[in-house]
Amino acid sequence: TVFYKQVFFSLSPLLSLPENKILVAQSPLLIVANKTATLVCNYTYNGTGKEFRASLHKGTDSAVEVCFISWNTTKTSSNSNKEFNCEGIHDKDKVIFSLWNMSASQTDIYFCKIEAMYPPPYVYNEKSNGTVIHVKGKLGNLYRPTLIQTQEPQSSIPLWIMVSVTAVLAFYSMLITGVFINYWQKSKKTMYHQSDYMNMTPRHPPYQKNKGYPSYAPTRDYTAYRS
Repeated sequence: TVFYKQVFFSLSPLLSLPENKILVAQSPLLIVANKTATLVCNYTYNGTGKEFRASLHKGTDSAVEVCFISWNTTKTSSNSNKEFNCEGIHDKDKVIFSLWNMSASQTDIYFCKIEAMYPPPYVYNEKSNGTVIHVKGKLGNLYRPTLIQTQEPQSSIPLWIMVSVTAVLAFYSMLITGVFINYWQKSKKTMYHQSDYMNMTPRHPPYQKNKGYPSYAPTRDYTAYRS
Protein backbone atom coordinates (compact mmCIF):
# COMPACT_ATOMS: atom_id res chain seq x y z
CA THR A 1 0.00 0.00 0.00
CA VAL A 2 2.80 2.37 0.89
CA PHE A 3 4.56 1.65 -2.41
CA TYR A 4 1.42 2.40 -4.45
CA LYS A 5 0.93 5.65 -2.54
CA GLN A 6 4.49 6.67 -3.35
CA VAL A 7 3.97 5.90 -7.03
CA PHE A 8 0.67 7.81 -7.01
CA PHE A 9 2.24 10.92 -5.50
CA SER A 10 5.16 10.60 -7.94
CA LEU A 11 2.78 10.50 -10.90
CA SER A 12 0.38 13.14 -9.60
CA PRO A 13 2.38 16.09 -11.06
CA LEU A 14 1.97 14.52 -14.50
CA LEU A 15 -1.77 15.04 -14.33
CA SER A 16 -1.46 18.84 -14.40
CA LEU A 17 1.28 19.39 -16.95
CA PRO A 18 1.86 22.89 -18.36
CA GLU A 19 2.24 23.29 -22.12
CA ASN A 20 5.54 22.17 -23.72
CA LYS A 21 6.90 20.63 -20.52
CA ILE A 22 8.31 17.23 -19.68
CA LEU A 23 7.74 15.63 -16.30
CA VAL A 24 9.36 12.37 -15.17
CA ALA A 25 8.38 9.95 -12.40
CA GLN A 26 10.55 7.13 -11.01
CA SER A 27 10.18 4.55 -8.26
CA PRO A 28 12.18 5.64 -5.18
CA LEU A 29 14.04 2.35 -4.57
CA LEU A 30 15.14 -0.79 -6.36
CA ILE A 31 16.68 -3.74 -4.49
CA VAL A 32 18.91 -5.81 -6.77
CA ALA A 33 19.60 -9.36 -5.59
CA ASN A 34 20.52 -11.04 -8.89
CA LYS A 35 22.75 -8.27 -10.40
CA THR A 36 19.94 -7.24 -12.77
CA ALA A 37 17.83 -4.11 -12.46
CA THR A 38 14.97 -2.69 -14.52
CA LEU A 39 14.33 1.02 -14.05
CA VAL A 40 11.18 2.47 -15.58
CA CYS A 41 11.09 6.19 -16.37
CA ASN A 42 7.49 7.32 -16.83
CA TYR A 43 7.18 10.67 -18.54
CA THR A 44 4.57 13.03 -19.89
CA TYR A 45 5.11 15.51 -22.72
CA ASN A 46 2.46 17.68 -24.37
CA GLY A 47 4.65 19.47 -26.90
CA THR A 48 5.20 18.98 -30.62
CA GLY A 49 8.64 17.34 -30.54
CA LYS A 50 9.40 14.53 -32.97
CA GLU A 51 12.95 13.62 -31.99
CA PHE A 52 13.77 12.63 -28.41
CA ARG A 53 16.64 11.48 -26.26
CA ALA A 54 16.39 9.66 -22.92
CA SER A 55 19.39 9.01 -20.69
CA LEU A 56 20.15 7.45 -17.33
CA HIS A 57 22.55 9.26 -14.98
CA LYS A 58 24.34 8.03 -11.85
CA GLY A 59 25.20 10.01 -8.71
CA THR A 60 23.65 12.87 -6.77
CA ASP A 61 25.14 15.33 -9.26
CA SER A 62 24.24 13.15 -12.29
CA ALA A 63 27.89 13.28 -13.29
CA VAL A 64 27.99 9.84 -14.94
CA GLU A 65 25.82 9.05 -17.94
CA VAL A 66 25.17 5.32 -17.77
CA CYS A 67 23.43 4.89 -21.11
CA PHE A 68 21.02 6.65 -23.46
CA ILE A 69 18.48 6.01 -26.18
CA SER A 70 17.31 8.36 -28.92
CA TRP A 71 14.40 7.97 -31.27
CA ASN A 72 12.25 9.70 -33.82
CA THR A 73 9.40 8.67 -36.06
CA THR A 74 11.56 6.30 -38.13
CA LYS A 75 14.49 4.91 -36.10
CA THR A 76 15.87 4.24 -32.65
CA SER A 77 19.48 4.12 -31.46
CA SER A 78 21.05 3.29 -28.12
CA ASN A 79 24.48 3.43 -26.49
CA SER A 80 26.00 2.50 -23.10
CA ASN A 81 28.90 3.59 -20.93
CA LYS A 82 31.73 1.03 -21.16
CA GLU A 83 31.69 0.63 -17.37
CA PHE A 84 28.04 -0.50 -17.39
CA ASN A 85 25.89 -3.09 -19.07
CA CYS A 86 22.84 -1.04 -19.91
CA GLU A 87 20.19 -0.88 -22.62
CA GLY A 88 17.28 1.49 -23.09
CA ILE A 89 13.92 0.73 -24.67
CA HIS A 90 11.26 3.31 -25.55
CA ASP A 91 7.65 2.25 -25.11
CA LYS A 92 4.99 4.90 -25.62
CA ASP A 93 5.10 7.21 -22.56
CA LYS A 94 7.95 5.49 -20.75
CA VAL A 95 11.56 4.51 -21.18
CA ILE A 96 12.82 1.25 -19.67
CA PHE A 97 16.48 0.97 -18.75
CA SER A 98 17.77 -2.55 -18.18
CA LEU A 99 21.06 -3.08 -16.33
CA TRP A 100 22.79 -6.44 -15.81
CA ASN A 101 25.96 -7.83 -14.25
CA MET A 102 25.81 -5.04 -11.69
CA SER A 103 28.24 -4.96 -8.78
CA ALA A 104 27.87 -3.66 -5.24
CA SER A 105 30.12 -0.72 -6.13
CA GLN A 106 27.40 0.51 -8.51
CA THR A 107 24.97 1.07 -5.67
CA ASP A 108 23.91 4.71 -6.00
CA ILE A 109 21.06 7.03 -6.94
CA TYR A 110 20.05 7.15 -10.62
CA PHE A 111 18.12 9.83 -12.52
CA CYS A 112 16.18 9.71 -15.77
CA LYS A 113 16.49 12.59 -18.20
CA ILE A 114 14.09 13.05 -21.13
CA GLU A 115 14.87 15.63 -23.84
CA ALA A 116 12.81 16.89 -26.77
CA MET A 117 15.55 17.53 -29.35
CA TYR A 118 13.64 18.60 -32.46
CA PRO A 119 11.84 20.68 -33.61
CA PRO A 120 12.52 23.72 -31.44
CA PRO A 121 12.13 24.70 -28.72
CA TYR A 122 14.46 22.29 -26.98
CA VAL A 123 13.05 21.18 -23.62
CA TYR A 124 13.97 18.66 -20.96
CA ASN A 125 12.53 17.59 -17.65
CA GLU A 126 13.43 19.06 -14.31
CA LYS A 127 15.48 16.77 -12.10
CA SER A 128 13.33 14.13 -10.47
CA ASN A 129 13.73 12.56 -7.02
CA GLY A 130 15.67 9.71 -8.59
CA THR A 131 15.82 6.00 -7.83
CA VAL A 132 18.21 4.44 -5.37
CA ILE A 133 19.47 1.16 -6.84
CA HIS A 134 20.86 -1.01 -4.06
CA VAL A 135 22.90 -3.91 -5.38
CA LYS A 136 23.19 -6.50 -2.63
CA GLY A 137 26.69 -7.62 -1.85
CA LYS A 138 29.51 -6.90 0.61
CA LEU A 139 28.79 -3.19 0.48
CA GLY A 140 26.67 -2.15 3.44
CA ASN A 141 26.25 1.59 2.89
CA LEU A 142 23.94 2.68 0.09
CA TYR A 143 25.68 6.00 -0.39
CA ARG A 144 29.29 4.86 -0.34
CA PRO A 145 29.75 2.88 -3.57
CA THR A 146 33.50 3.42 -3.61
CA LEU A 147 34.06 1.91 -0.17
CA ILE A 148 37.37 0.04 -0.09
CA GLN A 149 37.47 -3.07 2.03
CA THR A 150 40.77 -3.85 3.64
CA GLN A 151 41.98 -7.23 4.76
CA GLU A 152 44.70 -8.07 7.18
CA PRO A 153 47.73 -9.48 5.40
CA GLN A 154 48.01 -13.21 5.78
CA SER A 155 51.35 -14.88 6.28
CA SER A 156 52.42 -17.23 3.49
CA ILE A 157 54.37 -19.42 6.00
CA PRO A 158 52.28 -22.19 7.61
CA LEU A 159 51.81 -21.91 11.34
CA TRP A 160 53.34 -25.32 12.13
CA ILE A 161 56.59 -24.36 10.38
CA MET A 162 56.85 -21.16 12.41
CA VAL A 163 56.23 -23.10 15.64
CA SER A 164 58.84 -25.73 14.75
CA VAL A 165 61.48 -23.14 13.88
CA THR A 166 60.78 -21.27 17.12
CA ALA A 167 61.12 -24.49 19.17
CA VAL A 168 64.44 -25.42 17.49
CA LEU A 169 65.85 -21.95 18.06
CA ALA A 170 64.78 -22.04 21.71
CA PHE A 171 66.42 -25.48 22.18
CA TYR A 172 69.74 -24.39 20.67
CA SER A 173 69.64 -21.20 22.70
CA MET A 174 69.26 -23.19 25.93
CA LEU A 175 71.99 -25.64 24.83
CA ILE A 176 74.48 -22.85 24.06
CA THR A 177 73.66 -21.17 27.37
CA GLY A 178 74.32 -24.44 29.26
CA VAL A 179 77.65 -25.01 27.51
CA PHE A 180 78.73 -21.47 28.29
CA ILE A 181 77.84 -21.80 31.98
CA ASN A 182 79.72 -25.10 32.22
CA TYR A 183 82.79 -23.62 30.55
CA TRP A 184 82.66 -20.59 32.84
CA GLN A 185 82.52 -22.76 35.97
CA LYS A 186 85.52 -24.87 34.85
CA SER A 187 87.49 -21.72 34.03
CA LYS A 188 86.70 -20.36 37.46
CA LYS A 189 88.04 -23.51 39.19
CA THR A 190 91.25 -23.42 37.09
CA MET A 191 91.86 -19.80 37.96
CA TYR A 192 91.30 -20.59 41.65
CA HIS A 193 93.94 -23.36 41.69
CA GLN A 194 96.43 -21.23 39.83
CA SER A 195 96.06 -18.47 42.42
CA ASP A 196 97.47 -20.67 45.32
CA TYR A 197 100.78 -19.28 46.69
CA MET A 198 103.58 -20.55 48.89
CA ASN A 199 103.85 -19.16 52.40
CA MET A 200 107.21 -17.36 52.37
CA THR A 201 107.22 -16.28 56.04
CA PRO A 202 110.79 -16.86 57.36
CA ARG A 203 111.11 -19.86 59.61
CA HIS A 204 114.09 -20.92 61.75
CA PRO A 205 115.33 -24.50 62.13
CA PRO A 206 113.99 -26.33 65.19
CA TYR A 207 117.53 -26.89 66.56
CA GLN A 208 118.56 -23.24 66.21
CA LYS A 209 115.92 -21.50 68.27
CA ASN A 210 118.51 -19.39 70.15
CA LYS A 211 120.74 -18.30 67.28
CA GLY A 212 119.38 -14.92 66.40
CA TYR A 213 116.03 -15.78 64.79
CA PRO A 214 113.14 -13.60 65.82
CA SER A 215 110.78 -15.10 68.32
CA TYR A 216 107.85 -14.59 65.97
CA ALA A 217 109.29 -16.72 63.20
CA PRO A 218 107.75 -20.20 63.26
CA THR A 219 109.84 -23.31 62.91
CA ARG A 220 110.41 -24.24 59.23
CA ASP A 221 109.42 -27.73 58.34
CA TYR A 222 111.91 -28.91 55.68
CA THR A 223 110.09 -32.15 55.15
CA ALA A 224 107.46 -30.20 53.18
CA TYR A 225 110.01 -29.62 50.37
CA ARG A 226 111.17 -33.20 50.04
CA SER A 227 110.13 -34.85 46.84
